[in-house]
Amino acid sequence: MSESTCNPRPLSPTLFVLLAAASMSLCGCQTLTERSSAGMRSLVGPPPDHQPTVVAETAAHSPEEETGIRAATERSTNRMISYMTGREPENREKAKLLYREADQVFAAAANLPREQAKKEYEKAAKLFVRAGEAHRGSALEQDALLMAGESYFFADQLTDAEEMFSKLQKEHPRNRHNDRAAARLFEISQYWIETEKAGDRSWMPVNFFDPSRPFFDVDGHAIRVLDNIRYNDPTGVLSDDATMAAGVEKMRQGKYQDADEFFTDLRETFPDSEHQFNAHIMGLRCKLLIYAGPSYSGIMLDEAEKLLRQTRRRFPDRMNDPQLSDELAKIAAEIDFKKAEKLDYRGRYRERRKEYGAARVYYQEVLEKHPNTPFAAQARERLAAFSDLPDLPPKRFAWLSDAFPNERRSKPLILSEGGTVLR
Repeated sequence: MSESTCNPRPLSPTLFVLLAAASMSLCGCQTLTERSSAGMRSLVGPPPDHQPTVVAETAAHSPEEETGIRAATERSTNRMISYMTGREPENREKAKLLYREADQVFAAAANLPREQAKKEYEKAAKLFVRAGEAHRGSALEQDALLMAGESYFFADQLTDAEEMFSKLQKEHPRNRHNDRAAARLFEISQYWIETEKAGDRSWMPVNFFDPSRPFFDVDGHAIRVLDNIRYNDPTGVLSDDATMAAGVEKMRQGKYQDADEFFTDLRETFPDSEHQFNAHIMGLRCKLLIYAGPSYSGIMLDEAEKLLRQTRRRFPDRMNDPQLSDELAKIAAEIDFKKAEKLDYRGRYRERRKEYGAARVYYQEVLEKHPNTPFAAQARERLAAFSDLPDLPPKRFAWLSDAFPNERRSKPLILSEGGTVLR
């Protein structure tokens, strides 16, 4: 609690005595949640040569200790809150000491055998977490969150590492470690996706023993991490990569609607991305797979046709590739076929209802717009079959409908100047 946010009203002597007594009884008590390190698997080798981070000795990091009743009250209240929440008490000097200690443990772990190093990295991570909690909202907390994530990452505790990196991006949106945190989050999400693709899972639907994987729904957590990279740092260097990776994974899962949304977002939001061409091609495939058949809406066919024209116009140099040119020609033929099929379906429906005028419109549209499809020959046959039939079926009970008044209102009676009645 800072002085600017403290209540300006003086505390009563009785309340101050109670707080002081509570602080004395709680002083030195700290509770930290210990996570088990059993069942860890090695994800990567030891980190590269570590350069110890120097904590800047600035006025922002090392202010003079405040004195007086108000400062003492703040310190005692902070200790009480920290005891109740299990967090490190606010103490800037201690934060720097904890950070230096954690940094030394992290650097020493690089020279240890892998299994022993993982335990040391876990120890360093907890020290970094405590350092950040002891100086919240500061540049030191940003550094501590990054290093806590790095420590958990090298300890193969990827769920905890993801939590630290995500917390850094969420609580400090414009921090100087954004690119590095995003890179680690991207690596973690790709690892989770690859393990799912490889079928590396046990018979249990939940994960109790492997700290490198989420508790359940590994695919969903990987997509969430990729989506958070885009959301927390939309202009970052990996935002377009995360969007593309999320779309590809959704497509692999068979969730074509979600995949199409990711590819559309990439095409519209990142026009200079190196993934633009792939986003166009895979977006075409998604739209054709979303289309449910002639009895459903044809909006996806219209969007696919528009995207196909856009692809050919935007990437003319790619059209020189024979394989790619053939692929786009097949997509165009598929769109043409499905559109003709939809018109034929509508024409036959109108024909069954003996609404031959509407059927002629649909069959004629097949002949004009899709002459190279098999439905063109069928349309000619159907047009010849009912060429002499009326556009609408006869009304079989016209006399019955005429017996009842219709909805049209009769004109009112008007008396003319000559005395005659007009309607």
